[in-house]
Amino acid sequence: MARLGIDDIPAAALARRWGVPQCGVFRSLPSALDAIHDLGAQGAPGGTVVLAEEQSAGRGRDGRTWRSPAGGVWLGMLLRPPLPAPGVLSLRIGLVLADVVEAVLGVRATSLSGPRAGLKWPNDVLVDDRKVAGILCEGRWQGDALQWLGIGIGINVANNVPAELVDRAVTLSEFCPGVRRLDVLDLLVPSLLRLTTHDARLSEFECAAFARRDWLRGRHLRAPLAGRAAGIRPDGALLVDTGAGTTMVRDGHVELS
Repeated sequence: MARLGIDDIPAAALARRWGVPQCGVFRSLPSALDAIHDLGAQGAPGGTVVLAEEQSAGRGRDGRTWRSPAGGVWLGMLLRPPLPAPGVLSLRIGLVLADVVEAVLGVRATSLSGPRAGLKWPNDVLVDDRKVAGILCEGRWQGDALQWLGIGIGINVANNVPAELVDRAVTLSEFCPGVRRLDVLDLLVPSLLRLTTHDARLSEFECAAFARRDWLRGRHLRAPLAGRAAGIRPDGALLVDTGAGTTMVRDGHVELS
């Protein structure tokens, strides 16, 4: 692994700090998630973490580009089965990430003030109606057997946001000047390790937690199905009220009408 670190802490010390088997920090990668898949194929243990200072080919769902300049958290993590379905795991990660964002910004759970984190199904975290983080879960299979799951997480911390995206994207530093990537990672990485022990379906508590943060609910959609967003199911599917009934959607890109 590369001999770099985060905020002057070497990668080996970060691995011990977070309780992961190994951690690599790289100056530049095409994609931290692709690096995780390479490590998965080489037999790396579950919990392996890769961090990139910059990504030259970061991506989101459906091959969309994720701008990944220096100053953000560009993280990949390897998970081994048994695991819940990627759709359920993605929503669980979103719940954790939303809690981390609010903790970093100093928002108390009992407070109605301060910037709150919303969740846009299936994989975006928003603050002030702008995207601050995204999640991508990708499995690698041998026949019907899942070999590993790669998690890619991008978080705008103190990186520059291109002028053409400032109405849709935001950084944590806009609300909390001086925030460090380590502030985010110290809360996030240990929490991600605990997610693998959860059930295959979202619990009643998790569904309620998502409902409190559900940015889409009540909004009119054009895609993946025309209608009004009506929450989620415990299996992670989106519910859409089409007017003729409620239909579930398991994946797809969301567009507002």
